[in-house]
Amino acid sequence: MREGHEGTGPGAITPDGCAVELYTRLPVGGEPDVIAAAVPAGAHILELGSGAGRVTHALLERGFTVTAVDESADMLARVRGARTICSPIEGLDLGETFDVVMLASFLVHAGDEEVRRKLLRACVRHVGEGGCVLIQREGEDYHSDVPRERVDPSGLTVRIVSAEPAGDGVNSVHAEYVFPDAVWTQTFLSRPLTKEQFESALAEAGLAVDAYLTPDGIWVRALPRA
Repeated sequence: MREGHEGTGPGAITPDGCAVELYTRLPVGGEPDVIAAAVPAGAHILELGSGAGRVTHALLERGFTVTAVDESADMLARVRGARTICSPIEGLDLGETFDVVMLASFLVHAGDEEVRRKLLRACVRHVGEGGCVLIQREGEDYHSDVPRERVDPSGLTVRIVSAEPAGDGVNSVHAEYVFPDAVWTQTFLSRPLTKEQFESALAEAGLAVDAYLTPDGIWVRALPRA
């Protein structure tokens, strides 16, 4: 288990506290539509941190080719139709490049700044000439609007119970995922980033924002700096 991360509930738990069975149940939201509108049709996407394929499968249905990377073999065992690679993202070096590199699930907010640097360097290392990097970042009130909950039509209730300071600008976030027949929790470390801090982190890695793809600024398209 990664330091500061914990997960509870039925089934296997990954090193960052994610429950494999939970992620096979989570419904896909609007992410695939955002991605499809931001990249060329039929692009080859390197999905970093794919989990059990919630977004992967939706992208495959839209005609994209996907290489799915995750550090959990249990997660990747649930992925169908995509090439899978079991590896931590930080040290990934496939020796090839892709039309699109995707770093979703708020991974850019890793509590450890050196981990964040390595994640972004992995993105730059794998994006091809003329390609782009898609990044999902937290909303502005993610750490201040707590507790909060969202009820999905599928019957899932997602609660962000707390976001408590853990030192050095990092918060310990506690989340609950409640289905009628099962409950999972996850505790993880997250570093809030202002827009300026986010763009500075990208610049340090050799990336620049090309566009904020959603009105809330959560989805971002970045390009390697010339």
